[in-house]
Amino acid sequence: MLCHQTLLAIHNKVKEMPRKVSYGVDFDEEYDAYDDYHDDYDYNHGNGIDENETAWEPPVTKEEIVYQNVWRCPICTYDNDEYMSSCDICGVLRNPLIKSSNNGQSSTVVPNLEKPSTSDAPSNKKIENANLKSNAKSSNKSPPLISKDKPQHMENNNMTQTHKISSEFNNMTMSAESGTSKIANKGKMGKTGITASRSQYKPEKWMLLDEGEDRLSQLNLAIVGHVDSGKSTLSGRLLHLLGQISQKQMHKFEKEAKLQGKGSFAYAWALDESAEERERGITMTVGVAFFNSKKHHVVVLDSPGHKDFVPNMISGATQADAAILVIDASLGAFEAGIDSAGGQTREHAQLIRSFGVDQIIVSVNKMDAVQYSKERFDNIKLQLGVFLRSCNFKDSNVTWVPLSAMENQNLVAPPSDARLLSWYKGGSLLEAIDAFQPPAREYSKPLLMPICDVIKLPSQGQVSACGKLESGALRNGTKVMILPSGDIGTVRSLERDSQACSIARAGDNVAVTLQNIDANVVISGGVLCHPDFPVSVTNHLELKILVLDVQTPVLIGSQLEFHIHHAKEVARVSKIVSLLDAKTGKVTKKSPRCLLSKQTAVVEVMLQGEVCVDEFSSSRALGRVFLRSSGTTVAVGVVTRVIVDDQS
Repeated sequence: MLCHQTLLAIHNKVKEMPRKVSYGVDFDEEYDAYDDYHDDYDYNHGNGIDENETAWEPPVTKEEIVYQNVWRCPICTYDNDEYMSSCDICGVLRNPLIKSSNNGQSSTVVPNLEKPSTSDAPSNKKIENANLKSNAKSSNKSPPLISKDKPQHMENNNMTQTHKISSEFNNMTMSAESGTSKIANKGKMGKTGITASRSQYKPEKWMLLDEGEDRLSQLNLAIVGHVDSGKSTLSGRLLHLLGQISQKQMHKFEKEAKLQGKGSFAYAWALDESAEERERGITMTVGVAFFNSKKHHVVVLDSPGHKDFVPNMISGATQADAAILVIDASLGAFEAGIDSAGGQTREHAQLIRSFGVDQIIVSVNKMDAVQYSKERFDNIKLQLGVFLRSCNFKDSNVTWVPLSAMENQNLVAPPSDARLLSWYKGGSLLEAIDAFQPPAREYSKPLLMPICDVIKLPSQGQVSACGKLESGALRNGTKVMILPSGDIGTVRSLERDSQACSIARAGDNVAVTLQNIDANVVISGGVLCHPDFPVSVTNHLELKILVLDVQTPVLIGSQLEFHIHHAKEVARVSKIVSLLDAKTGKVTKKSPRCLLSKQTAVVEVMLQGEVCVDEFSSSRALGRVFLRSSGTTVAVGVVTRVIVDDQS
């Protein structure tokens, strides 16, 4: 037996070790070595200590302080509130895997590759479905997309061999059919008790746009590109030149940036407002700003370029009507962005096209770093042009603009530098923005607004849902249904671009203040809709997907991150129904064992929590999905069927 002094030494050493704090499920360390030490030894036994004396107690160190009701993000180390299912900063899911229960033991679902997918054991399926059902009952809120103008209450060598991934996706979406599926409204019916058909909807006169009304067309413009390509600086400089940032504000940004040794980040600070973004020098959430051009009222969506924050980019840029793809012309920077291993230029271009965006400006930034070299510009245009064509961007819809945001060359006026003037005869960036064609809006369809942000003012008892109106219209006093809860609320007031308004129509970015509603039922990732025409709320979907460049095949049981509009959930591939011909859409193979790169397939997925969703044929905004894993986008696709489980 160990002597008393030895036990005291062991106890003291263990107590001095840093205490491990659990911030969520850690799948890399399922065994805690400290669990083998039990602090139940009687240190007074046989030690000669008088019972009246105070027994020795180990010192309490700072490491022992365990913060309750928070969990730490493994990517950005941000401490999130306990109720949040994903990081409020980078969007990483708290529980990346779904685990199935087997006799009380937790084990990750692993597909059996020795057998075809059609002969999977049905008993396991029941267990997994039961587990998913129990998990779905828990509250799973997505982090809000923070509009930074509002208070926060609330491959070069392989380039010529690239496949036409987004072209296949485009053909896939065009052939998406709704079939005869049952819509999972979970009992959320209209006033009459029966959900009405959307074909029966008749809009009121005030909902339709007055053709004689003189107003600028709304254009939601996403700024995307590889990290450090100058997206925020470009956005901030453009806003300053157009009078949206005063000289006083700009002087303040310059002074604060110099104090932190980041003088070149002054324009970026107009959109990167959080202390962490400014300290790290990268955009982490989507910044929102506004300006007017000659033809458009432009809503700028400044998206993060770092790969850790792609979920935030998806949540924000999914609202885009057009995009600016920012390229760093510096030697080595463009090559890093287009690299297949982790270049965000490639992923952002694929995602933007998957959002339905077909108009794009390629702004080749930092041309001053290469002395405005025409050869460098032409080389970038040649290499990137091949890739954009493979993403199904038409040459006629792609505008190439060389510029320098820091030196104010070719932003809102023609360039003044002779080196650029000597060979570039095109228009400025602002002229290229004016050349965008406004998208068609669905004014005559029922109300539909995915919620991207929620602003709560407890002192005033108010809650506001922010987002883009995808269809329909709103005005004060309108009754709306809030999903997924199914509660009915009333519109108290409306704000469009931070200005009060009486009517908001499809395409507008609005903040809808609601009354007669519990603030807790209004969540990011939810949907505002017409009470008589609710969308589906479910956790079981059939998808038609296109697998991108992946190193690991997609298998039955694969755990993925499921993104749809502003919602994200943990998902598991429950069934691979069939492989499809990318061009014709016909079934080429039923029940394949796995999916490889460039393959198009129909799959079924089970989600850990329920999401607001609709078939792509009925609503494009609520029918586009993105599947990610290990920080990369695995597949893009559309919802073809909403499945209602018989057990529900």
